[in-house]
Amino acid sequence: MANVVVVGAQWGDEGKGKIVDWLSERASVVVRFQGGHNAGHTLVIDGEVYKLSLLPSGIVRKGKLSVIGNGVVIDPWALLSEIDSLRGQGVEITPTNLRVAFNASLILPLHSELDGIREDAKSGQRLGTTRRGIGPAYEDKVGRRAIRVCDLSDPDSLPAKVDNLLVHHNALRRGLGQPEVDGAELVDKLRSVAGEILPFASNVWRDLDEARRAGYRILFEGAQAAMLDIDHGTYPYVTSSNTLAGQAAAGAGIGVDAFDYVLGITKAYTTRVGEGPFPTELEDEVGRGLGERGNEFGTVTARPRRCGWFDAVMVRQAVRVGGINGIALTKLDVLDGMSEIKVCTRYRVDGMEVDYLPTEMSRQARVEPVYEVFEGWSESTQGARSWADLSATAIKYIVRIEELIGAPVALLSTSPEREDTVLVKDPFAD
Repeated sequence: MANVVVVGAQWGDEGKGKIVDWLSERASVVVRFQGGHNAGHTLVIDGEVYKLSLLPSGIVRKGKLSVIGNGVVIDPWALLSEIDSLRGQGVEITPTNLRVAFNASLILPLHSELDGIREDAKSGQRLGTTRRGIGPAYEDKVGRRAIRVCDLSDPDSLPAKVDNLLVHHNALRRGLGQPEVDGAELVDKLRSVAGEILPFASNVWRDLDEARRAGYRILFEGAQAAMLDIDHGTYPYVTSSNTLAGQAAAGAGIGVDAFDYVLGITKAYTTRVGEGPFPTELEDEVGRGLGERGNEFGTVTARPRRCGWFDAVMVRQAVRVGGINGIALTKLDVLDGMSEIKVCTRYRVDGMEVDYLPTEMSRQARVEPVYEVFEGWSESTQGARSWADLSATAIKYIVRIEELIGAPVALLSTSPEREDTVLVKDPFAD
């Protein structure tokens, strides 16, 4: 049976939550493989709004197994809060339908504190982090001093592991003029939360291997997006993990031969939250209009998103480095009623035209977009569920995007509602 990886192809917030939820009807297992609770997904199902940060989007569907892989950094208190919130909306969450990797690293209160301390201390270059502790938690993971889910099952060893962690953190805090962390207090907090987290803990790699051998379809869900990848994004204005489809194998504990199709999610325009370069950004009435019609506010932070025209150069690069087979184009309806629509087809930087995003931060900041102009459409595309529901002008826009990015449109989303989706190619088709 085919297995699918879903990743963002811009700077995040492309509508992955809805697409993963829509695809999860065709899957038995949904896996989150990187990121933390800095990533937000909003699902709208029969008028009910579900806001997810850590939990895979498949959790709202009955009969599906949701998995949080080892590539995710987990704030246990945030996870329990999210579980309680969804249970309050009638979603059943038990160890039967949710598994958390034993070897996933934890986000602790000291991580979010350090995130904020660093961001506030920067005089010039702010990264625009969500201050949720994701970066510091990944640093500890790579530094081999992290507290992991499995450590909660051995409370007697926690004091020594916390002491080892605080050798680093307390020295850092002293240097930043901050009070030290009380190790005993942190150990008590971890012991108190262990009983609620451990029932969900599992050897996820084995669960996925068994599901694969049994012939179940598996959907792998990424957070953030290609241009926020720690290696391939607009560094240093990136997240702290690899966001490309290649990370799905390492972040879930499954072989790379498990993946049959990579679906990239992209809006019909472009948005970005936080700092960093944005070649097609519109700081005018057009940009504000896109934000208002698209309800462009962060799911996690509620920060307004920066808006701009579709950047085909960036998405084409994401398609190539991410091995994307096809895209899901979302929020086409936000462009309804615009007399003119632009698409960036290449960049101009330092007097030269290039067809890729430069690696150097200074050159990225000097990039100017070169546009192709399209006629807009007056007809509404909102709620369309087939090509017949779309105007010829809207279809022309979609076809040109396919040509420019070098990947076909497999799915088209025309509203936040689950069923307002045009299926062109089923990614799960054998």
